Amino acid sequence: MMSLEEGMLQLDRVLSSFTRDKKPESLYVPMDYLLGLKGKRMRPQLCLLATWALKGKVEEAVYPAAAIELFHNFTLMHDDIMDNAPLRRGRPTVHAKWDVSQAILSGDAMLVEAYKMLVLGNPLHLKAGIELFNQTALEVCEGQQMDMDFEQREDVQVEEYMRMITLKTSVLLGASLKMGALTANATSDVQDAFYDFGLNLGLAFQLRDDYLDTFGESLATGKQLGGDILADKKTFLHIRTRQEASSSEIELLDQWKGATDDPTKKVSEVKGVMERTGSEVALMELSNSYLDKAMAILNTLPLEDEGRNMLSSLSEYVTSRKH
Repeated sequence: MMSLEEGMLQLDRVLSSFTRDKKPESLYVPMDYLLGLKGKRMRPQLCLLATWALKGKVEEAVYPAAAIELFHNFTLMHDDIMDNAPLRRGRPTVHAKWDVSQAILSGDAMLVEAYKMLVLGNPLHLKAGIELFNQTALEVCEGQQMDMDFEQREDVQVEEYMRMITLKTSVLLGASLKMGALTANATSDVQDAFYDFGLNLGLAFQLRDDYLDTFGESLATGKQLGGDILADKKTFLHIRTRQEASSSEIELLDQWKGATDDPTKKVSEVKGVMERTGSEVALMELSNSYLDKAMAILNTLPLEDEGRNMLSSLSEYVTSRKH
């Protein structure tokens, strides 16, 4: 049987070679470029790790894990267009390096490639795997649409925001773990527990990501610092800050709404209001509460200590990272 380390190496080989000799190059080169930026690959790692922790065959999880990573990068390619983001992992985004049309088409093809990877897995799990993949893909689209809808509203509530990030981010982490459990022939109850673990981990992760967007360091995150503020995104920080701000602070925030002439000053002044209202502290407390829920679920899973500790370590890493 393949070890976890061998599974990760095989995953890298699959992802680095699937476009080989395919034409036209202009369709496939952007895929290689984005995958070559080497993100954390957290989602496929979680898929492989779940299979390994449940004593399943890691080699059978490689293609489903690759499908998950291709789907995730497809969403990044298109999300960057919708967000007009200039940087991804410290490098130009695909649409900035090439053009919007090429990024759209390359992203579409990457989604098709994800399904091609998925069907290369164990045929015994294919129906359930495709159903999970389809449901998750649709939910991610729903979350992205909610995020865009929020741009036109000023009355977004925290509960709505949490629902949006559940769909846009958390369901894919849950599905990654559930796919790994499915591959290991786990019972439906264990699969669902892995999913719930991933859902809570995803919420902790996304809240931390929102914090880093505003309070991180641009060189460390590889993204435009304060991008959410500059885009007036309705994040937890944005919503809570307006709820807790004084009338004079609300007036200041309104002055910067839609402003693009002095981005450095806009980020600085809006961050100042966030800090004075304690919103960044509230965000981290909420993120930690979801991490606690995830760890509580992890402790109920039928795992040996080695597997549990590996999942715990990865969870702690992705929610305490600096970038």
